[in-house]
Amino acid sequence: MKLATLKDGSRDGQLAVVARDLSLAHYATGIAGTMQQLLDDWNFVSPQLEDLYATLNDGKARHAFAFDARLCMAPLPRAFQWLDGSAYLNHVALVRKARGAEVPASFHEDPLVYQGGSDDFLGPTDDAVFASADGGIDFEAELAVITGDVAIGTAADSALESVRLLMLVNDWSLRNLVPAELAKGFGFLQSKPATAFGPLAVTPDELGAAWQGGRVHLALESRWNGRRVGLAEAGPEMSFHFGQLIAHVARTRRLRAGSIVGSGTVSNEDRAHGVSCIAEKRAIETIESGTPRTAFMQFGDAIRIEMLGRDGLSLFGAIDQRVAPLNHGP
Repeated sequence: MKLATLKDGSRDGQLAVVARDLSLAHYATGIAGTMQQLLDDWNFVSPQLEDLYATLNDGKARHAFAFDARLCMAPLPRAFQWLDGSAYLNHVALVRKARGAEVPASFHEDPLVYQGGSDDFLGPTDDAVFASADGGIDFEAELAVITGDVAIGTAADSALESVRLLMLVNDWSLRNLVPAELAKGFGFLQSKPATAFGPLAVTPDELGAAWQGGRVHLALESRWNGRRVGLAEAGPEMSFHFGQLIAHVARTRRLRAGSIVGSGTVSNEDRAHGVSCIAEKRAIETIESGTPRTAFMQFGDAIRIEMLGRDGLSLFGAIDQRVAPLNHGP
Protein backbone atom coordinates (compact mmCIF):
# COMPACT_ATOMS: atom_id res chain seq x y z
CA MET A 1 0.00 0.00 0.00
CA LYS A 2 0.95 3.64 -0.38
CA LEU A 3 0.72 6.07 2.50
CA ALA A 4 1.12 9.81 2.94
CA THR A 5 1.03 12.32 5.78
CA LEU A 6 -1.04 15.39 4.94
CA LYS A 7 -0.62 18.84 6.43
CA ASP A 8 -3.22 19.71 9.05
CA GLY A 9 -1.43 22.38 11.07
CA SER A 10 0.09 19.91 13.53
CA ARG A 11 3.68 18.69 13.72
CA ASP A 12 2.82 15.09 12.85
CA GLY A 13 0.13 15.65 10.23
CA GLN A 14 -2.70 13.29 9.34
CA LEU A 15 -2.18 9.82 7.91
CA ALA A 16 -3.81 9.04 4.55
CA VAL A 17 -3.91 6.10 2.16
CA VAL A 18 -3.09 6.94 -1.48
CA ALA A 19 -4.22 5.05 -4.57
CA ARG A 20 -1.65 3.08 -6.52
CA ASP A 21 -1.82 5.53 -9.46
CA LEU A 22 -1.62 8.54 -7.09
CA SER A 23 -4.97 9.89 -8.30
CA LEU A 24 -6.93 9.65 -5.05
CA ALA A 25 -6.38 9.62 -1.31
CA HIS A 26 -8.46 8.80 1.76
CA TYR A 27 -7.83 9.80 5.35
CA ALA A 28 -7.04 6.93 7.73
CA THR A 29 -9.28 8.52 10.36
CA GLY A 30 -10.68 5.94 12.75
CA ILE A 31 -7.83 3.51 11.99
CA ALA A 32 -4.67 5.52 12.75
CA GLY A 33 -4.22 9.25 13.05
CA THR A 34 -0.48 9.43 12.30
CA MET A 35 2.24 7.39 10.67
CA GLN A 36 3.89 6.74 14.03
CA GLN A 37 0.66 5.30 15.42
CA LEU A 38 0.62 2.85 12.53
CA LEU A 39 4.25 1.88 13.11
CA ASP A 40 3.72 1.41 16.85
CA ASP A 41 0.86 -1.04 16.28
CA TRP A 42 1.72 -2.36 12.84
CA ASN A 43 0.31 -5.88 13.09
CA PHE A 44 -3.11 -4.64 14.17
CA VAL A 45 -3.42 -1.45 12.12
CA SER A 46 -1.79 -2.28 8.80
CA PRO A 47 -4.37 -4.94 7.73
CA GLN A 48 -7.14 -2.39 8.22
CA LEU A 49 -5.28 0.12 6.06
CA GLU A 50 -4.68 -2.56 3.43
CA ASP A 51 -8.45 -3.06 3.25
CA LEU A 52 -8.95 0.67 2.79
CA TYR A 53 -6.21 0.69 0.14
CA ALA A 54 -7.97 -2.06 -1.82
CA THR A 55 -11.29 -0.21 -1.58
CA LEU A 56 -9.64 3.00 -2.77
CA ASN A 57 -8.01 1.29 -5.76
CA ASP A 58 -11.33 -0.29 -6.67
CA GLY A 59 -12.94 3.14 -6.79
CA LYS A 60 -15.34 2.33 -3.96
CA ALA A 61 -14.03 4.56 -1.16
CA ARG A 62 -16.90 6.89 -0.24
CA HIS A 63 -14.83 9.81 1.02
CA ALA A 64 -11.91 9.74 -1.39
CA PHE A 65 -10.46 13.02 -2.65
CA ALA A 66 -7.90 14.07 -5.25
CA PHE A 67 -4.33 13.49 -4.10
CA ASP A 68 -2.01 16.50 -4.17
CA ALA A 69 1.65 16.03 -3.25
CA ARG A 70 1.91 19.73 -2.42
CA LEU A 71 -0.22 19.06 0.66
CA CYS A 72 2.17 16.40 1.95
CA MET A 73 4.62 16.53 4.78
CA ALA A 74 7.41 13.96 4.95
CA PRO A 75 5.67 10.58 5.45
CA LEU A 76 7.18 10.50 8.94
CA PRO A 77 7.53 14.24 9.70
CA ARG A 78 9.78 13.62 12.71
CA ALA A 79 11.37 10.34 13.63
CA PHE A 80 13.07 8.70 16.58
CA GLN A 81 16.18 8.08 14.47
CA TRP A 82 17.54 9.01 11.04
CA LEU A 83 20.56 6.88 10.19
CA ASP A 84 22.03 7.37 6.73
CA GLY A 85 24.48 5.00 5.14
CA SER A 86 26.84 5.25 2.19
CA ALA A 87 26.13 1.88 0.64
CA TYR A 88 27.21 2.69 -2.92
CA LEU A 89 30.98 2.32 -2.79
CA ASN A 90 31.42 3.75 -6.29
CA HIS A 91 30.33 7.12 -4.87
CA VAL A 92 32.78 6.76 -1.97
CA ALA A 93 35.60 5.74 -4.32
CA LEU A 94 35.08 8.69 -6.68
CA VAL A 95 34.94 11.31 -3.94
CA ARG A 96 38.06 9.90 -2.26
CA LYS A 97 39.97 9.50 -5.52
CA ALA A 98 39.31 13.15 -6.38
CA ARG A 99 41.26 14.14 -3.27
CA GLY A 100 43.98 11.54 -3.76
CA ALA A 101 42.76 8.97 -1.24
CA GLU A 102 42.06 5.26 -1.60
CA VAL A 103 39.08 3.32 -0.28
CA PRO A 104 40.23 1.42 2.83
CA ALA A 105 39.71 -2.34 2.67
CA SER A 106 37.45 -2.14 5.73
CA PHE A 107 34.90 -0.10 3.76
CA HIS A 108 34.06 -3.26 1.80
CA GLU A 109 33.25 -5.15 5.00
CA ASP A 110 31.78 -2.54 7.35
CA PRO A 111 29.15 0.01 6.22
CA LEU A 112 29.57 3.74 6.60
CA VAL A 113 26.64 5.21 8.56
CA TYR A 114 26.10 8.57 10.24
CA GLN A 115 23.29 9.75 12.52
CA GLY A 116 21.45 12.79 11.21
CA GLY A 117 18.88 15.17 12.62
CA SER A 118 15.43 13.60 12.74
CA ASP A 119 13.26 16.16 14.52
CA ASP A 120 12.50 18.34 11.48
CA PHE A 121 12.16 16.73 8.05
CA LEU A 122 11.10 18.57 4.90
CA GLY A 123 8.10 17.61 2.79
CA PRO A 124 8.44 16.76 -0.90
CA THR A 125 7.68 20.25 -2.21
CA ASP A 126 8.94 22.35 0.72
CA ASP A 127 11.60 24.92 -0.13
CA ALA A 128 15.09 24.04 1.05
CA VAL A 129 16.09 27.19 2.93
CA PHE A 130 19.70 28.22 3.52
CA ALA A 131 21.29 31.28 5.12
CA SER A 132 23.93 31.45 2.38
CA ALA A 133 24.72 29.86 -0.95
CA ASP A 134 28.40 29.77 -0.01
CA GLY A 135 28.09 26.48 1.89
CA GLY A 136 28.18 24.39 -1.27
CA ILE A 137 24.49 23.42 -1.55
CA ASP A 138 24.05 19.93 -2.93
CA PHE A 139 21.19 17.47 -3.36
CA GLU A 140 21.61 13.74 -2.73
CA ALA A 141 19.13 11.32 -4.30
CA GLU A 142 18.66 8.25 -2.12
CA LEU A 143 16.26 5.62 -0.85
CA ALA A 144 15.37 4.81 2.74
CA VAL A 145 13.41 2.31 4.81
CA ILE A 146 11.34 2.77 7.95
CA THR A 147 11.74 -0.08 10.41
CA GLY A 148 9.67 -1.72 13.06
CA ASP A 149 11.32 -2.70 16.34
CA VAL A 150 14.77 -4.25 15.88
CA ALA A 151 16.51 -6.17 18.68
CA ILE A 152 20.18 -5.73 19.57
CA GLY A 153 22.39 -8.02 17.52
CA THR A 154 19.79 -8.84 14.88
CA ALA A 155 21.38 -10.56 11.85
CA ALA A 156 21.12 -8.99 8.41
CA ASP A 157 18.60 -11.46 6.99
CA SER A 158 16.35 -11.11 10.01
CA ALA A 159 16.75 -7.33 9.94
CA LEU A 160 15.12 -7.27 6.50
CA GLU A 161 11.93 -8.55 8.11
CA SER A 162 11.76 -5.32 10.11
CA VAL A 163 11.36 -3.18 6.97
CA ARG A 164 7.88 -1.73 7.05
CA LEU A 165 8.01 0.99 4.41
CA LEU A 166 10.31 2.48 1.76
CA MET A 167 10.72 6.15 0.84
CA LEU A 168 12.50 8.52 -1.52
CA VAL A 169 15.11 10.84 0.00
CA ASN A 170 16.89 14.10 -0.77
CA ASP A 171 19.64 14.27 1.83
CA TRP A 172 20.68 17.91 1.49
CA SER A 173 24.36 18.62 2.12
CA LEU A 174 26.53 21.71 2.49
CA ARG A 175 29.70 20.40 0.89
CA ASN A 176 31.98 23.32 1.72
CA LEU A 177 31.35 22.74 5.43
CA VAL A 178 32.16 19.01 5.33
CA PRO A 179 36.01 19.07 5.40
CA ALA A 180 36.29 21.19 8.55
CA GLU A 181 33.70 19.08 10.37
CA LEU A 182 35.32 15.78 9.43
CA ALA A 183 38.72 17.15 10.46
CA LYS A 184 37.37 17.47 14.00
CA GLY A 185 36.85 13.72 14.05
CA PHE A 186 33.29 13.94 15.34
CA GLY A 187 31.22 13.67 12.16
CA PHE A 188 28.62 15.77 10.32
CA LEU A 189 26.50 18.45 11.96
CA GLN A 190 26.20 21.87 10.32
CA SER A 191 26.99 20.34 6.93
CA LYS A 192 23.81 18.24 7.10
CA PRO A 193 20.67 20.46 7.14
CA ALA A 194 17.10 19.14 7.16
CA THR A 195 16.51 16.09 4.97
CA ALA A 196 13.56 15.92 2.56
CA PHE A 197 11.44 12.87 1.75
CA GLY A 198 9.12 11.97 -1.10
CA PRO A 199 5.36 12.23 -0.53
CA LEU A 200 4.72 8.49 -0.22
CA ALA A 201 5.92 5.69 2.01
CA VAL A 202 5.18 2.33 0.38
CA THR A 203 5.16 -1.24 1.59
CA PRO A 204 7.76 -3.54 -0.03
CA ASP A 205 5.11 -5.58 -1.85
CA GLU A 206 4.30 -2.51 -3.97
CA LEU A 207 7.71 -2.93 -5.64
CA GLY A 208 6.97 -6.47 -6.76
CA ALA A 209 10.00 -8.23 -8.25
CA ALA A 210 11.99 -4.98 -8.05
CA TRP A 211 12.41 -5.59 -4.29
CA GLN A 212 15.07 -8.30 -4.21
CA GLY A 213 17.59 -9.13 -1.52
CA GLY A 214 17.01 -5.91 0.39
CA ARG A 215 17.67 -3.77 -2.68
CA VAL A 216 15.43 -1.76 -5.01
CA HIS A 217 16.14 -2.76 -8.61
CA LEU A 218 14.79 0.34 -10.31
CA ALA A 219 16.23 3.56 -11.77
CA LEU A 220 16.32 6.77 -9.74
CA GLU A 221 16.01 9.95 -11.80
CA SER A 222 17.41 13.34 -10.78
CA ARG A 223 16.54 16.51 -12.70
CA TRP A 224 18.40 19.70 -11.80
CA ASN A 225 16.68 22.83 -13.16
CA GLY A 226 14.67 20.60 -15.49
CA ARG A 227 17.68 18.82 -17.01
CA ARG A 228 18.22 15.16 -16.27
CA VAL A 229 21.59 14.71 -14.56
CA GLY A 230 21.10 11.18 -13.30
CA LEU A 231 19.22 7.98 -14.04
CA ALA A 232 21.03 5.70 -11.63
CA GLU A 233 20.24 2.02 -11.14
CA ALA A 234 19.61 1.58 -7.43
CA GLY A 235 19.92 -2.20 -7.17
CA PRO A 236 23.02 -3.90 -8.58
CA GLU A 237 25.73 -1.66 -7.13
CA MET A 238 24.35 -1.25 -3.61
CA SER A 239 27.28 -2.84 -1.76
CA PHE A 240 25.34 -3.29 1.49
CA HIS A 241 21.63 -4.10 1.31
CA PHE A 242 19.14 -2.59 3.73
CA GLY A 243 19.22 -5.64 6.00
CA GLN A 244 22.97 -5.24 6.40
CA LEU A 245 22.63 -1.52 7.12
CA ILE A 246 19.95 -2.16 9.76
CA ALA A 247 22.02 -4.95 11.34
CA HIS A 248 25.03 -2.64 11.46
CA VAL A 249 23.24 0.08 13.41
CA ALA A 250 21.55 -2.49 15.69
CA ARG A 251 24.81 -4.19 16.61
CA THR A 252 24.99 -2.50 20.02
CA ARG A 253 21.53 -0.99 20.50
CA ARG A 254 17.95 -1.76 19.65
CA LEU A 255 15.94 0.29 17.20
CA ARG A 256 12.38 1.33 17.88
CA ALA A 257 9.56 1.37 15.34
CA GLY A 258 9.83 4.53 13.30
CA SER A 259 13.61 4.48 12.82
CA ILE A 260 14.71 5.49 9.31
CA VAL A 261 17.75 3.99 7.60
CA GLY A 262 19.04 5.51 4.34
CA SER A 263 21.01 4.03 1.48
CA GLY A 264 23.31 6.95 0.76
CA THR A 265 23.74 8.54 -2.68
CA VAL A 266 22.82 6.10 -5.45
CA SER A 267 25.81 5.70 -7.76
CA ASN A 268 26.88 3.61 -10.75
CA GLU A 269 30.31 2.88 -12.24
CA ASP A 270 28.93 3.38 -15.75
CA ARG A 271 29.00 7.15 -16.11
CA ALA A 272 26.27 7.00 -18.73
CA HIS A 273 23.87 6.76 -15.77
CA GLY A 274 24.87 10.24 -14.65
CA VAL A 275 25.02 11.29 -11.00
CA SER A 276 22.73 11.57 -7.99
CA CYS A 277 24.59 14.51 -6.44
CA ILE A 278 26.77 17.38 -7.61
CA ALA A 279 29.75 16.34 -5.47
CA GLU A 280 30.12 13.17 -7.54
CA LYS A 281 30.05 15.14 -10.79
CA ARG A 282 32.72 17.48 -9.44
CA ALA A 283 34.79 14.49 -8.33
CA ILE A 284 34.65 13.01 -11.85
CA GLU A 285 35.68 16.36 -13.33
CA THR A 286 38.60 16.60 -10.92
CA ILE A 287 39.75 13.07 -11.74
CA GLU A 288 39.53 13.72 -15.49
CA SER A 289 40.93 17.26 -15.72
CA GLY A 290 42.30 18.21 -12.32
CA THR A 291 39.65 20.87 -11.65
CA PRO A 292 35.91 20.74 -10.90
CA ARG A 293 33.88 22.83 -13.35
CA THR A 294 30.33 22.40 -12.08
CA ALA A 295 29.19 24.86 -9.42
CA PHE A 296 26.98 23.86 -6.52
CA MET A 297 23.33 24.93 -6.34
CA GLN A 298 22.28 28.56 -6.12
CA PHE A 299 19.15 30.27 -4.80
CA GLY A 300 16.29 29.66 -7.21
CA ASP A 301 17.63 26.30 -8.42
CA ALA A 302 15.23 23.36 -8.50
CA ILE A 303 15.73 19.62 -8.02
CA ARG A 304 13.26 16.88 -8.90
CA ILE A 305 13.85 13.27 -7.82
CA GLU A 306 11.56 10.42 -8.83
CA MET A 307 11.47 6.64 -9.33
CA LEU A 308 9.07 4.83 -11.62
CA GLY A 309 7.90 1.29 -11.00
CA ARG A 310 8.00 -1.38 -13.66
CA ASP A 311 4.41 -0.48 -14.48
CA GLY A 312 5.53 3.04 -15.40
CA LEU A 313 3.74 4.65 -12.46
CA SER A 314 5.50 6.93 -10.01
CA LEU A 315 6.36 4.68 -7.10
CA PHE A 316 6.94 7.23 -4.31
CA GLY A 317 5.69 10.39 -5.96
CA ALA A 318 8.32 13.06 -6.66
CA ILE A 319 10.54 15.26 -4.55
CA ASP A 320 10.28 18.66 -6.24
CA GLN A 321 12.08 21.40 -4.32
CA ARG A 322 13.59 24.82 -4.77
CA VAL A 323 16.60 26.33 -3.04
CA ALA A 324 15.54 29.48 -1.19
CA PRO A 325 17.28 32.10 0.97
CA LEU A 326 16.57 32.43 4.66
CA ASN A 327 14.25 35.35 5.30
CA HIS A 328 15.94 37.72 7.72
CA GLY A 329 12.94 40.05 7.88
CA PRO A 330 11.30 41.19 11.15
